[in-house]
Amino acid sequence: MIVDKTHIKVSLGYFLLAALLGVLLRTFVVAPMPINYRFIVHTHSHIALLGWVYIALTTLLYHLFLDKQLLEKSYRRIFWFTQLCLLGMLLSFPFQGYALFSIIFSTLFLLASYWFSAFFLKHAPQSLKGTKAYICVKYALWFMIGSSIGPWSLGAIMTVLGPESIWYRLAIYFYLHFQYNGWMILALMGLFFYLVEHLKINISTKTFRYFFRTTVLGIILSFFLSTLWTGPELIYYILGGLGAFLQLIGYGILINICLGNRVVLKSALSPLQFNILKLVAFLLLVKMILQWLTAWPYFANLAATVLDFTIGYLHWTFLGVISVAIFFFLEFFGLIKLTRMAIAMYLGGFLLTEGLIFYRGMAAWLGWPLFEDYSKLLAGGSLLIPMAVILILWPYKGNPIKMQA
Repeated sequence: MIVDKTHIKVSLGYFLLAALLGVLLRTFVVAPMPINYRFIVHTHSHIALLGWVYIALTTLLYHLFLDKQLLEKSYRRIFWFTQLCLLGMLLSFPFQGYALFSIIFSTLFLLASYWFSAFFLKHAPQSLKGTKAYICVKYALWFMIGSSIGPWSLGAIMTVLGPESIWYRLAIYFYLHFQYNGWMILALMGLFFYLVEHLKINISTKTFRYFFRTTVLGIILSFFLSTLWTGPELIYYILGGLGAFLQLIGYGILINICLGNRVVLKSALSPLQFNILKLVAFLLLVKMILQWLTAWPYFANLAATVLDFTIGYLHWTFLGVISVAIFFFLEFFGLIKLTRMAIAMYLGGFLLTEGLIFYRGMAAWLGWPLFEDYSKLLAGGSLLIPMAVILILWPYKGNPIKMQA
C-alpha cells in the first residue's frame, strides 16, 4: 500500500507539473517569455497524458488486480524504467520539441507500456480473469497497444509523404483517439465494474455483453470522426456517427446499472465520493454528446475550423472526465484523501477555464466580442488547478482529513 501511495504521489507530481506548464502557456499570451511555445505545448501534453494519467491508471490496476507480495520487485523495474522515459521526455521536449532525444524517449515509453501490458495480462490472477472488470481492462490495454500504430507510422509518413500530408495528422489522431477513448476511458469503466463487483452488485451476463459490445464497437467506429476534417465521403460521417451513438447506448446501460443500484452505491460511498461519481457521469454524458454532434457535417466543419472548440473538448475529456474519475477511484480505494476544498478549487478552475475557452470559440463562430483582460482571466483561472493538486498532495494543517502515511 505504501509503495502504491508513493507512486500515486509521483503521478500527481506530474499532474502538478503539467498544470503549471498549462499556466505558463496561458501566461505567455499575456507576457511573452523567451521560450518556444510549441515545444512547451508538446511537454505539457506528454507529461499530462503519459505522466499523470498513465501512471495513475497503471498504479490502480497493479494495486487492485495483482499480487503485490509476489510481483512488487518486477513491477518496480517497470515503474522506474517508465520514470526514466518520462524524465527523458521532460528534459528534451522543452528544448528541442520533436527531435532525436525526445523521439528516443517517446519510443522507449511505448516499449515500457508494452512491458506493463504483458506483465499485467500474464500475472492477473485466474480468479479475476473471468470478471467483467478484467475483460474491460484487458481490452483497454489492447487499445493502448493498438494506438501505438500511430506514432510508429510517423517516421515512414514523414520520410515518404512529408509532415504536410493528411496521413501525418491522421496518425496522430489515431493515437489520441484510441488512447483516451480506448485505453483511458475503457480502463476507467473496468475500474467501475471492479467497484460494482466489490460491492457484490449483480449484473447479468446479457446486460454486460450488450454494454461491452456496443462500447467497444463504438470506440472503433467513432475514430472516423477524427477523419472528417479531410472532407471524406458520406460513409465516413455515417460510420463515425454510428460509433458515437453506440457509445451513448453503452453509457445509457452504465447509468441504468447505477440507477438500479443507487441505494447500494450511496450507502457504500461517502457523500463526497457519491457526488463526484454523479459529476463524472454528467461530464461523460456531455463529452459523448459533443462527440456525437461532430458526426454532422456542419459541426464537423466547425470543430475543424474553430480551434478553441477542439481544445475545449480535449480539456473537458482529460481534465474533466478522466482526471475527475481517477480522483474518485483513488479516493474510494484509499490511495488519496480528497477534501471538499481541494475538489471545489479544482472544479472551479476547470469550469472557469472551460467556460472561457468555449466562449472564445463561440466568439469566433458567432462574432461575439472578446472582453478586455480575457487572457489574464484565463491565465489566472488556470492557477486554480495546480493549487488544487497541491492541496491533494499536501493537505494544509487545518484540514480535518489527513493524508494517510
